Amino acid sequence: MAHRWMNDLTRADATPRGMFLNRRQIMAGAGALGLSGLAGGAGAQAALEPNSFEEITSYNNYYEFGTGKTDPAKNAAALDTSDWTVTVDGLVDNPGTFPLSELLAGLTVEERIYRLRCVEAWSMVVPWQGIELKDILDRAGVQSNARYVAFETAVQPDNMPGVRRGVLDFPYVEGLRLDEAMHPLTILATGLYDKPMPNQNGAPIRLVVPWKYGFKSIKSITRISLVEDEPPTTWNRLAPSEYGFYANVNPTVDHPRWSQSSERRIGGGLFSARQDTLMYNGYDEVAALYDGMDLKAQF
Repeated sequence: MAHRWMNDLTRADATPRGMFLNRRQIMAGAGALGLSGLAGGAGAQAALEPNSFEEITSYNNYYEFGTGKTDPAKNAAALDTSDWTVTVDGLVDNPGTFPLSELLAGLTVEERIYRLRCVEAWSMVVPWQGIELKDILDRAGVQSNARYVAFETAVQPDNMPGVRRGVLDFPYVEGLRLDEAMHPLTILATGLYDKPMPNQNGAPIRLVVPWKYGFKSIKSITRISLVEDEPPTTWNRLAPSEYGFYANVNPTVDHPRWSQSSERRIGGGLFSARQDTLMYNGYDEVAALYDGMDLKAQF
């Protein structure tokens, strides 16, 4: 079922500066969310300009292709996305390994213009195209004892220099609680700026969870598994004191090595002012998912 979350922004709102003479600005909070009254607070109303396609595709974290921000754009052309399949397994009624076209068949691709906040305290605004993850999970038939969704990224040692160098313990893995995965904001993105997903941004299909730090939005997905126990995740396994399982954007919980209270907008220029970071990246409608939790302990 498409359009559970409505976005009132158009592609004209997300074009680079100069392409349209009278392009409207995207607004953080209610405007960027496409919903009124959700962001709350004066900080949520600060005007945002969308990042250009060039900024979004040339400033990336994708360690399989290198640790520098420009390494993915330089190296990811080698990623082989032909004959891509995604395995859906675990606690589901309809497991299988599906060609990407079959996985997406009959589903409505929607445009979602979302804020992206990196754990490194920089941010962007990205116009994604994709489908709600819930639609895939509903097709799979989630069994009653499933509580989490685990994800796995492709490993292509011949094409990924970071894999050959052992930069991380590959494959990259991530996970969400089932209710987070089922939330209408959570999408599987197949493109941006109405173009197929660039390799460096996670072609051909990646997760986007806009209220969490960017490392949760795993790229180039090859496996989606429904499981009962909290799954391991790459950065949490590597440095649990620095990267929690939940990784919700939270300006009151600092990273051990830097503050999370503000962020640097990519493309803003060397002397641009930092902007306040919003709780849940401004997507306050997810707050009910965490009622009763200690967000400093479960970060």
